[in-house]
Amino acid sequence: MRWVILWLLSAVAAVADGETAGAFDYYVLSLSWSPNWCAREGDARGSDQCDARHDHGWILHGLWPQYHQGWPAFCRTPEAPPSRAMTREMEDIQGSSGLAWHQWKKHGTCSGLSAADYFRLSREAYARVNRPAVFRQLEQSVQLPARVVEEAFIEANPGLERDMITVTCRQGYIEEVRICLSRDLDPVPCGRDVVRDCTATDALFDPIR
Repeated sequence: MRWVILWLLSAVAAVADGETAGAFDYYVLSLSWSPNWCAREGDARGSDQCDARHDHGWILHGLWPQYHQGWPAFCRTPEAPPSRAMTREMEDIQGSSGLAWHQWKKHGTCSGLSAADYFRLSREAYARVNRPAVFRQLEQSVQLPARVVEEAFIEANPGLERDMITVTCRQGYIEEVRICLSRDLDPVPCGRDVVRDCTATDALFDPIR
């Protein structure tokens, strides 16, 4: 019984809701392959993000403050929430204003920044990462090892090492690429709780719509 209690305590401690804003060690930049999200969830929701006119590939899921172990969430902050105009302005790289709002509420509040500065920093982090062009050249769905996606990002981003990036899968699809960055947005090693590489050798990867 004691080990069960200890396990539950450690699991609860992994996410620290209500922590003080600005107290964290590094960022995780999370990029989601939009066509795969649409195939798994977006199409069923009728999400506008999945409309072919947007030409979405790697979108910004979020920029997440992180501890060396665990992460803060829903922090106490004196900063005002973003306006609707501010979240709409993030649609070009985040896919929807709703996602931008949620990312501010859960993660941006922990950055110690104003909403405007948090979105500005998120956009800068997104721009700093070279997203391999090869993925936009696919003409049909393919199955590939998750490590191929990781290797493509490492090749496209000098200075990025294997312990600074992880690729996740969900429901048989490549889900996200997560890159660990310093407060100055330079690549840094990820904590062990972040590096959970997908080991699939036949993950699905859908083409741009």
